[in-house]
Amino acid sequence: MARRKQKRKKSSKGGVMAISFVVMMLFAVMAFKSMELREKNEAYIEREKILMEQIAAEEQRQLELAEYEKYVQTKKYVEEVAREKLGLVYENEIIFKPEN
Repeated sequence: MARRKQKRKKSSKGGVMAISFVVMMLFAVMAFKSMELREKNEAYIEREKILMEQIAAEEQRQLELAEYEKYVQTKKYVEEVAREKLGLVYENEIIFKPEN
């Protein structure tokens, strides 16, 4: 019976070593994956920052377009386009042209 106790002690030491090795390997894998996830998270944060800047720029552009839309519907804009692009003038208006 004395031999059986000794064998169990030896085999239990081997089992503890094997379990310790497996636990250490799992810890190493988790540490490696954790670093990968942190890197991905940093990349996502940077991308989110860029996208938020683009959203802000597009919102500003949207406001500018809304203002331009209001301006296009005014009489002043119609007169400017008629003068510049179509060359139209009022009936009693006199146009002075420089000599070439």
